[in-house]
This record gives sequence, structure tokens and C-alpha cells, in this order.
Amino acid sequence: MCVLLCAATLAQEPSAKPADATPPSEKAAAGKNEEKPALPFQIQLLETHVRFESNGDSRKEVHTIVKISDLAGARQFSRLGFDYNRAFQQVEIPLVKISHANGGTSEILPGAITDAPNPAVQDFPAYHDVRVKSVRILGLQDGDMLEYRVIMTTTNSPLAPNFWLEHTFDRSGQVIEQDYEVDLPGNLTSTSSGRAVGAPWYGHGPRIFVGVPITSIERTGSDDSTRSIFRWKIPEDRALPKTGEDEGLPTADVIVSSFMSWNDLARRVGDTLPKWTDADRAEAEKWLRSMKNRQGRQENKLRTGYEGVSQKLTTVELPFGSTGFRIRTVKAILDSGYATPEEKCYVLWRLGLLLGEQAEIVFFGGPESNEDYPRPSLLRHVFVLVTEPKKMVALDPSVEVAPYGMIPATFRGKSVLSLSPHDAGDYVDYWTLLPEELPFLARQRVNVAAGINAEGALSVKVGYELRGDNELVLRLAFHQTPKERWKEVGGLLALSDGFRGTITNVTASDPMATKEPFTVEYEITQPKFVDWSKKPVRIPALLPQIALPEAPGRTAKKIELGTPLDVQTSLTLKLPEGTTVQTPAATSVTRDYATFASKYDGHLNTVTASRHINFLKREIPMERTTDYNTFLRAVQNDQAQVIVLSPPEAGTKN
Repeated sequence: MCVLLCAATLAQEPSAKPADATPPSEKAAAGKNEEKPALPFQIQLLETHVRFESNGDSRKEVHTIVKISDLAGARQFSRLGFDYNRAFQQVEIPLVKISHANGGTSEILPGAITDAPNPAVQDFPAYHDVRVKSVRILGLQDGDMLEYRVIMTTTNSPLAPNFWLEHTFDRSGQVIEQDYEVDLPGNLTSTSSGRAVGAPWYGHGPRIFVGVPITSIERTGSDDSTRSIFRWKIPEDRALPKTGEDEGLPTADVIVSSFMSWNDLARRVGDTLPKWTDADRAEAEKWLRSMKNRQGRQENKLRTGYEGVSQKLTTVELPFGSTGFRIRTVKAILDSGYATPEEKCYVLWRLGLLLGEQAEIVFFGGPESNEDYPRPSLLRHVFVLVTEPKKMVALDPSVEVAPYGMIPATFRGKSVLSLSPHDAGDYVDYWTLLPEELPFLARQRVNVAAGINAEGALSVKVGYELRGDNELVLRLAFHQTPKERWKEVGGLLALSDGFRGTITNVTASDPMATKEPFTVEYEITQPKFVDWSKKPVRIPALLPQIALPEAPGRTAKKIELGTPLDVQTSLTLKLPEGTTVQTPAATSVTRDYATFASKYDGHLNTVTASRHINFLKREIPMERTTDYNTFLRAVQNDQAQVIVLSPPEAGTKN
């Protein structure tokens, strides 16, 4: 199921942040393992120059020389693509040259360069400014050298005069030489201004975090025209320090940000939201009425708005921030019938305010991002947070099939940046927490009806009824898969249940009917499941395995059990008449954090079995590791038990 979820939510890195065009060679070089496998290409030189102006404009030039080692490398560099936003960025490719191994050179003609909307927005004209400029390179062979330059300029960025940047050096040895230069306004090493490199900062102007020693610093100009130029020259054999990922520090080697604080960033993004007009209000009220007429009367009017925004507006899956946080008006969004996740949340927020709800737009930026350098590149997901009389409700309309008030477990309880202040006064706290609780009790019911015939063939019908995180995974999988391919989804589910064979039928309830639990049923057959000539025959209880988290290492502070969940599985197995059955012993284990009970019975030619586990707490202290391991072993030992069958002939003799 994790595979299904990853396939349904796979997203690219934001590609339209100011002055951060990243060529494929640079992307390939970043984040590699320290091993040196045989590479299809090697980057001889990766040279980058970035210059920011005080008004937020920028220029980034990348010069790359690549040696092609084999046909795989030639295929990888047969097309270069550079993402950008035409509304405030330009991309130039002044040089693409091939030095052939057998002698001679060739340059790519301008006709080989194309500029087209990003494939993700091809059918959505409102986003055709999100583009890809690409160049097709033919004739690359082993030993050829490819050299190219790419220049991206950014002017009048939506978040200007602010700017930001992140860079991580290659540590794989794939790049022989890395030259990196950042040219920034201001004297960033001046101790009198209180803005030392990498030090805490509360003034105006940019600041820079440096995780790798600088080769040189140069200062030009004076007074208001002072600039600081930082350079790194890193040969292949230079050992680089590890990034701060394990220590909870910034993971990039170089971070630049001109935002004074996260509050400053929240205000700046909030300023890009469009004005609320009478036309927007009229369109929103009309739209709400149409949703109410379609869905019938609901006590919670915001639920009607949420389901309408979630299901009636097509989600355009763009990398977060690709539009530069530019949002269309509510009327334009509703008229078009599609929206980015940011726009969906903006519409839902406006509907909430229109209905008198206390709602706000919030951004998730990863663990501990509120302690990191403030920059939009850390913002990865957007929600609407609603304060109801007795609880907080988080809404994610971009998912399209998420029940009201349900968001993925990876976000629940995490810090988010709000675009609205929480407290009045001199200090405004823009950070808040997403709710940790689900809007309903998480449960999972699995009924297995199976049969083994006299030839040893197995036929199984498995029915699921789900509420909770697995429900959302399956809703997404079935929603995003054409109905004629549902058997493929059923096959993956059967594999996760431990069944092998041929899927003959798969049915599911409507993924968008989110008020009720999601149900799935599949049928599978497996010939020669048992060999009756072997006496006796041992088979596992034909029930999905219940997964429990392993106890973490000694350095952990707690054992995390996850969202409380009640799982009930049951089996009815029909056997050939005269078959004798020996069932395993039942198990019962009770703790304050979880309970487990199993039951097995064989009567005539029918076997019944059930397992029930109920996780009651999210976590327990590490001091209870021994007790938890005892509970874990009891469950695992029970699930390893087998049912012993004797075929009819043996039963008759007995």
C-alpha cells in the first residue's frame, strides 16, 4: 500500500523558485551516495554563478562540461530540459557544443531548442506560463564531451524584493570540479551590523548559511553599494563534511535568504493573495447553492463547500510554488473548473470566511522548519485549518477523495506556517499545529471467505471495510486508476495480504463517497494450493498479517505505535467433506496500549478463525521496551501458527 500511495502522490521538486534553474547535470550530481559505481557519464566541470540584487532580481549562469562514457549516458543527455515560469523568468541557452571523441566539434542549432508548457499543465491554459525550455542533442557517442551554458534571469518576482537560494555540493565523486559563486548585496561579514555569516540575524538584508568552508570572499563597492561575493572551488578529492540531516540542522550546504523571519515570509506570501471582490462573492454564493442542491441538506455548510472544492475542481499537480504563489481570483478558479492545491485551499478559505467560519491557510514545511532559515523552498504542502467550537479541523481539498477533516498521517500533529496571525499585540505567532486526531475512529474489518476443493485448488473472496489511513491509501489508488485496471490494484492488495494467484474480480465503493467507510472486495484463485498426497497438510490461517512496529534502537525517546486503530480479521474456510482439522491454540494478550486476541475452530469441513488487535495509544516510553517486545512476540507467534489438515481418505480411516 505504501507503493500505491507513493505512486499516487509523487511530486517533483519546486522548479520555479527565483534564480534557481537547475540543469539536469546539476540535479544528477546532487545527493549521490559516497560510493563510486560505474557511471554512464562524468561531469568534468560544474560551474555556477548566482547574483542577487537588492530588489529581488537575480541572474544564474551554469556552465557544464560532461564526458559521455557509454550509450546510457548518451541517452540521458540526449535532451536537456530547464523548468521556469515565463511570467517572471527567462531562460537562455547560449552554448551547446559537442567535442567528438573521433575529432571535430559540432554546435546545436537554434532550431533544436523548444519552449513549451510543462506537460502537467498542457490541458490547463491558466498555467501555461509554467514552461520547459529544452534542447534536443543527437549523435552523442562514447567518449564525446558535451559542453553547455544556461542562463536564467528573474525579474519582478511575486515575492520581490525577497529572494532565496539553496545549494548542496556533490559528494559522489561524479563531479571532478565544482565551482560555485554567490554574489549578494551588502557586507555580510561585517560584525558591526550584527550579520555574521551563519549567525542569528534579526536585521534587514540577506543572510547566508555556509555548511562547507569558503574558498574565498571578495567585497566590492562601498556603503549602500557594498557587495559580498562568496566562492567555493571543490576538486573531486576534497572531503566534504556531512550535511546536517542527522543533527536536525539545515541539510543544504549553502542557504541564502532575505526574509527577516517566518512571520515576514507569511506576510509576504499573504500579500500575493488576490483581493476579494463583489464578483467573487456572487460567484462563491452561487456555487455554494449549486453544491447544496446536488448534495442535499447538510448540517455542516463548510463540509458542502469542502466536498465541492475537493471533488468538483480538478487538481492540477504542479510542483509546490511553481506559479510563484500567484493565485487567481475565486471567480476565475470556479469558472475554469480546475486549480492548483494552493488555489483550492484559497477558494475553500474564502468559502469558510463567507460562511462565518474561523479559517486560515497554513503551509507545511517539513520537520523543525520553524527553527530553520525562513525560505519558501521549505514549504511543501498547503491546508486550510478551521477552528470549530470543540476542535480544530484540517482540510486538504487537493486530495479529492479525503473524508472531511482527514489529512495524511505524515502531516498530523506537525507544525505549519499560517498566513493569518493568531494573537494580537507586538508579537504575532504564525506557527501552529495541525490536529493529531482523525475525525472518526480508525478501524479495519477484513472478511475472508475461502474454499479448498478436492484437487487442492484455493478460491478466496476478501472483503475490506476501512476507516483511517489505509482507507485514504485505497481511495487514492482506486480513484487514480481507470476502472478497467482495477484488477492491478486488487493484485497488489492481494500480494500485501499474502495471497498468490489469479485475480478474477475486483469491486470497490465510490472513492468520492467519503461520508461512509470505503469498501473493497476482490476474488482470487490459486490452483494446486495444497497437495493432498502429503499427509498431513499444513497451511497458514488465511488472514492478512497484522503489522506491528518494531521497538526502536536505544537512542530513541519513545516507541511510536501510530494512530490508534482497531483491526478485526475473520476467516471462513470450506474444505472437502470428510477432511479432519487440527486448529492452533487461541491467544489473548492485554496491555494498556494495545490488546490482541485470536480464536480458531474447526467443525465438520469448516474452519473459522479470527484475530483482533486494538491499538489504544500513539506511543509508549522506552522504559517499556521489554514489555512491548513480549507483546510483539506473542502476536508474531500467533500469526506463525498453522492449521493442520488431513485429507478425506485419512479421515475415513481414523
